[in-house]
Amino acid sequence: MDTGYFSTIFLILIALTLSPAANAAEADSVNEGEESDSLVKERIERERAVQDNRSVLLAHKRNYVLPLAYSNDPNDEVFEPDDSDFGINLDHLEVVFQLSIKAPMAEGLFTAEDALFLGFTVRSFWQAYNSDISAPFRETNYEPEVFWVTPVPWNVFGGDASFVGLGLSHQSNGRSQLFSRSWNRIYATLGWERWRWVFAFKVWYRIPEDDKDDPLDPDGDDNPDIEDYMGNFEFNVVFRKNDQEFGTMIRNNLDTDENRGAVQFDWTFPLHRRFRGYVQVFNGYGESLIDYDANITRVGIGILLSDLL
Repeated sequence: MDTGYFSTIFLILIALTLSPAANAAEADSVNEGEESDSLVKERIERERAVQDNRSVLLAHKRNYVLPLAYSNDPNDEVFEPDDSDFGINLDHLEVVFQLSIKAPMAEGLFTAEDALFLGFTVRSFWQAYNSDISAPFRETNYEPEVFWVTPVPWNVFGGDASFVGLGLSHQSNGRSQLFSRSWNRIYATLGWERWRWVFAFKVWYRIPEDDKDDPLDPDGDDNPDIEDYMGNFEFNVVFRKNDQEFGTMIRNNLDTDENRGAVQFDWTFPLHRRFRGYVQVFNGYGESLIDYDANITRVGIGILLSDLL
């Protein structure tokens, strides 16, 4: 399934959403009593209220567990070099979970409301139902990062609130050859909010690594072509209404000859006082580092601990 088509269709839908007619309809719903405060500002205020409490961890990205995560075509081929049965017996159904936290390191560095954060995200793919191979964790990705973010007075695309961010990220799967995958990036983010729609455009530059003469060499680039599949940008859109949150993520390499990327749809909804229901649909490349060059479609259902907004 070509993710380029998904990207094109979604961008058309966004354009329609931002048309004057759509904006007017949404403005009417706000005037009828829906909260009009900025969702981004609401989250910042919640974080500031507890960020000095040592008993509280701030959420960074979504935190969730998907006990039912079904993939149409598990990536068996990558494990074949280890001459075991691990790669040829992968279940389509597994457990996927993500834990993502951050902590403020400094505030008011360059502007009155900016902040420097340290973040850490772990995402695991667990063959929990695969007793034939002792239910192993198939893949775990680790991403420590440091990033700076600040609100800005710019009226981006007519937005109600805008922010920019800069960061440094390392992502790896913590494995040895031949299954080691990693990369380092410098990234910049531009975000804006309009009528309870939040948009974030993130671009990155991969820090180069030396080429390997031998695939078993521990030094050098484990995945020199990762940008061909992961691209150089990510575009996120999140909308919240009636205590439900809808999100879309798009990545693409913008290569007309070999167009690759990914699209993800997210829906969260009330389930319990502390927990929310979560449905995630992913299609494309780079779902995990070990699968960065495999085209995967996955549908997951589970529990969410923290939303983006």
